[in-house]
Amino acid sequence: LAAGAEDVTAALEGLAEVVGPGARHVREEAVRPALPSGGLTAESAAGVIGALLPEGAVVVDEANTSGLWLPGATAGAPPHDWLTLTGGAMGQGLPVAVGAGVACPDRPVLALVGDGASMYTLQALWTQAREGLDVTTVVFDNGSYAILNLELGAVGAVAGGERARRLLDLSGPPLDFVALARGMGVPAERAGTAEEFAALLKRGLAEPGPFLIACVVPPPA
Repeated sequence: LAAGAEDVTAALEGLAEVVGPGARHVREEAVRPALPSGGLTAESAAGVIGALLPEGAVVVDEANTSGLWLPGATAGAPPHDWLTLTGGAMGQGLPVAVGAGVACPDRPVLALVGDGASMYTLQALWTQAREGLDVTTVVFDNGSYAILNLELGAVGAVAGGERARRLLDLSGPPLDFVALARGMGVPAERAGTAEEFAALLKRGLAEPGPFLIACVVPPPA
């Protein structure tokens, strides 16, 4: 921008004039998305969450590939806290939700987890039931460790053999998250449409205690 003998202040002022925001609005009005309808996808599920997220909620986000649409969908929601991954490990979502439920018993906790990630620490559901924690858990069930498939592609191993692909497949046998949750004392239901998910999310957020929603969504393309 400026050599040692030149006017550095003038150079910075000139740069600010060129790249400054001018009359551009830097704040936008918070607007919730409209409730979506029809088939349930990760994107429409994010729209439901953005439309219904209550003020003061603590969101625990380990949705991984199913959570790509959450930041945009929840940008207009009332003030809330968002706890997310701080690294590449999997399995922290459900235990973090337990911690949030214990630390903030007067606030609704919404745990958003992938099906593969949830299997690392599924026993946290039993703790939710044992302690009567007000945690609504949403499991995005796409039948795959989708995030790990993406990681394989990132290192050029996308054309792995059948055995490698089976390691990341959760469809044989399929996981019944409703039965798994109920077996640990947590009421649970399955959603296959956006309307069903909206109704169940309203129920989970309104009723005290733990509740699990299994959202059946297609895997990422």
